[in-house]
Amino acid sequence: MTSEALLILLVAAPLVGAFALPVLGCFSENLRNWLALIFVGCSFVCSLALIPTVMQGTFVDVAIGGVNLFHADNLAVFMALVSSLVGSIIVFYSFGYISHYEHRNEYYFMVVLFLGAMMGLVFSRNLILLYLFWEITAIACWRLIGFFREKTYVWKADKAFLVTVFGALMMLIGFLYIYEQTGSFDLLTIKSVLHGSPVSNLAVLLILCGILSKSATVPLHTWLPDAGVAPSPVTALLHAAVLVKIGVYVFARLFIATFTVDPMWHTIVPVIAGVSALVSAGAAMIDTDLKRIIAYSTVSQLAFIFLGLSIGNEIGLMGGLLYIFMHGLAKGGLFLCAGIVEQKTHTKDITKMGGLIKTMPITAISFLLCSFSVMGIPPFGGFFSKYMVMMGAVNSNNLWITITFLFGGFMTIIYLFRVFSMVFLGETKFAEPHREGSYSMVLSVALLALLSILGGIFISMPSDFAGAAVKQMLEVVK
Repeated sequence: MTSEALLILLVAAPLVGAFALPVLGCFSENLRNWLALIFVGCSFVCSLALIPTVMQGTFVDVAIGGVNLFHADNLAVFMALVSSLVGSIIVFYSFGYISHYEHRNEYYFMVVLFLGAMMGLVFSRNLILLYLFWEITAIACWRLIGFFREKTYVWKADKAFLVTVFGALMMLIGFLYIYEQTGSFDLLTIKSVLHGSPVSNLAVLLILCGILSKSATVPLHTWLPDAGVAPSPVTALLHAAVLVKIGVYVFARLFIATFTVDPMWHTIVPVIAGVSALVSAGAAMIDTDLKRIIAYSTVSQLAFIFLGLSIGNEIGLMGGLLYIFMHGLAKGGLFLCAGIVEQKTHTKDITKMGGLIKTMPITAISFLLCSFSVMGIPPFGGFFSKYMVMMGAVNSNNLWITITFLFGGFMTIIYLFRVFSMVFLGETKFAEPHREGSYSMVLSVALLALLSILGGIFISMPSDFAGAAVKQMLEVVK
């Protein structure tokens, strides 16, 4: 199969296949479930197959009717690989989690469509196409957050939709400013026309509004903790694998790989990220809702990614990309563990829990291992990504930003240990013992925990890929 065919299949399999799932679900739920996994898994396999091509420095482009639609390079394939890997595990986890709820056909349709739109977005070569896929994810997100149909849940889904869509509208206006400056929406053409010249600050500001709203950065973060009302595999998708990573990916794609920006943004964005890291970590330390705590943790950890990408040096960029990968694995595991706990105990209040390690040992150990990665404990993958980001900050000679994020990292250790202690250690507060989740659920969290530590042990593999992506991105400043 040619590289162009692989790229088309990578995007089309989940994006088009999603529409068949509700129909198939009317005849066979097992067939629908496994096909959902196959569609998403197909994107993962195709991403793997594209690695040798892009690592050689070869670009893969797909055009229809003379219009360039998709473009595959190291950065796009890296992001697709992360999203499709974690997405596949989440779909498999859903087999057990979602099996006794209503609206299952809609659930699988929206989840696979969501992942398909992500594939389309990361490979989009055109700003308008990127925006269209961006909005498809917003629609799927809206339906999935309000999946349980309760009035307050629907209100929170509406909130997430309005915040992200308003940000997207600002971003679209920013794209129009880019068009006015360059005469094109095609990313490679824009890069060629600008030839290293910075774009207007107004365009950068407008695009940042969309990016920060999607990636839930303070002060546009409040919708993300509220999204915890969604099913746990959905919150794992939103917080770990796909939705919030869209913003950081577009930041890297536009502000690093396509055009340069005024140097002041390399100061402004780290400051915004620093504030976001501390505010959200502080909220995580005092909240008692299990999923909201993990959500605030996501806001805080995304700030580390923004720091790595925005300071602009090579080690920071490499750390930021590795952070996307390692955080996706570990935070996905934390949310899926939380889903098992919530479904078995029927509560998200950590003050009402305790002693669950005695009856749910696999979930407890998986939660702890994933927490170690998020904390940045060696030899977990999260340690290396966090170390590179912090070294990038040190090399940028910004002492206060470095100290801010060191303190944020220390707070991460405190609130995650607090959660593990209150949920899994001590005496149980339940009248009856609560057992592990279904086979697919337990296997999924154990796999993510295992990948979190293997990602550190075999760090050279993802770091080589991330390094190749960084070298390609930095070509724009030459």
